[in-house]
Amino acid sequence: MNETYLKVTGERIVTPVGGFNASWQRHSACYALSAPFLGPGTVLDLGCGTGHAAGHLAPRASVGVDLDHESLVAQSRPALRADMRRLPLSDESFGSVMCIHAVEHVPDPETVVAEVARVLQPGAVAVFVTPNRLTFGRPDEIIDPYHFIEFDTYQLDDLCRPFFERIESYGVFGSSRYMQFFDDERRQLTALLRKDPLKLRKLLPRRLKQSLYDYKLSRARSSGDSPASAFTLEDFELSTQNLKNALDVVAVCIKAR
Repeated sequence: MNETYLKVTGERIVTPVGGFNASWQRHSACYALSAPFLGPGTVLDLGCGTGHAAGHLAPRASVGVDLDHESLVAQSRPALRADMRRLPLSDESFGSVMCIHAVEHVPDPETVVAEVARVLQPGAVAVFVTPNRLTFGRPDEIIDPYHFIEFDTYQLDDLCRPFFERIESYGVFGSSRYMQFFDDERRQLTALLRKDPLKLRKLLPRRLKQSLYDYKLSRARSSGDSPASAFTLEDFELSTQNLKNALDVVAVCIKAR
């Protein structure tokens, strides 16, 4: 599958070229590290984007769901265009659900979790992964204009707990070389935000903020010789320790039988 026909934005992962490989590998690692928790049945891949990491769900069959038609057309598996808050799917119809970097993209994430619990079979597992708000941008401000809400480990647990019998919490962590890249980007973000001490950015329309975010992201990561191009799945690991410093927080949710 060739994802490069899609416009590069901060909303979806579409290319591993240059600096964008950092997000590509981190997103792929979330799939690879979470897949062992899943059962043998068909997986609902919710908010799947281009499906570039779907191979990590094999040998299980999977069905992709995304609201963006262009992200679905080139996928070689069944894919459904739908709002993940209103799934046109039967109750208890899937053996597992994966929702990677998606719940933060809606203003009412509890509706997503409720739908996941509805379509999940009894005793089965759903995995939610979302950027850790304590490390992603700023703990007190959502910088990414494609995000409506961000979570730490405890907040993600609180979101999921009303719908599941048991929840296990994990974090995704980066290697030293990834964290050097990550820290460099955070320093650049800090320098940029200092130019707006009154936080007038909060007054901008969301669409305008998204356009400015995409422009800045493309300029910062478009270099073909970026050190990020060397990142692989091996640069990420899953742990239950020191979750406040995780890159991504993971909730493994088990539905009651």
